[in-house]
Amino acid sequence: MLRILVCISMVMFCTTGCSFKQQSIDSAKTQYVKLPRPAMVSPAEWGSEPDSLVGREHTPTYLTIHHAGVEWKPTDDPVAKLKGLQSWGKRDKSWPDVPYHFLISPDGRIFEGRSIAYEPETNTSFDTNGHVNIHLWGNTDVQRATLAQLESTVAVAAWVSSEYGVSPETLGGHKDRVAAGETSCPGTDVARYIDSGLMKTWVVETLEGKTPEIQLMEPAEGGPIAFVGE
Repeated sequence: MLRILVCISMVMFCTTGCSFKQQSIDSAKTQYVKLPRPAMVSPAEWGSEPDSLVGREHTPTYLTIHHAGVEWKPTDDPVAKLKGLQSWGKRDKSWPDVPYHFLISPDGRIFEGRSIAYEPETNTSFDTNGHVNIHLWGNTDVQRATLAQLESTVAVAAWVSSEYGVSPETLGGHKDRVAAGETSCPGTDVARYIDSGLMKTWVVETLEGKTPEIQLMEPAEGGPIAFVGE
């Protein structure tokens, strides 16, 4: 990811009219460390069978967090979920591959989906070019993200930022990329960590070579109590 984001009050507008600020990480590069790649389950290991992605090349520029929007059951298997998602996308949506670059199971395992070299997919109305899609399994409107999922989300986001130069200032949820009310993704529970700035703080601390103190928030009033997978 070679695009350098300019640290001025420039606002980039989505096709739906939403906006978000971008800032350069140039001035902070001296304090950021080169991060090792987190442990991941590769596409070959989970049996991915993508179609050709030629013509979908992009430059990673934004960090965008998603949830599945489907409750995760204790008996669910991430490999079966991935293969099902890939098959459904190719059959029903004409997507050449899974729509996300990284998918995180309740136990914190990180699965590689679509190659980060290619733009992802969406069921909503925003331009996906440049977005790195990080997906948490579960429906976090009605389930709480696990600590392991949050830790892996921060690890992946920080590594992408370090490896591709994507500014942590671009980190946002799916709902931040579309018109108000179009989606609640990444879900009530996960959105709190993004909207409060906590997730970005943890990512920046990781980039600075620190070990962030990632902690679960208390359940939101009227929000989910049970964790993903319980």
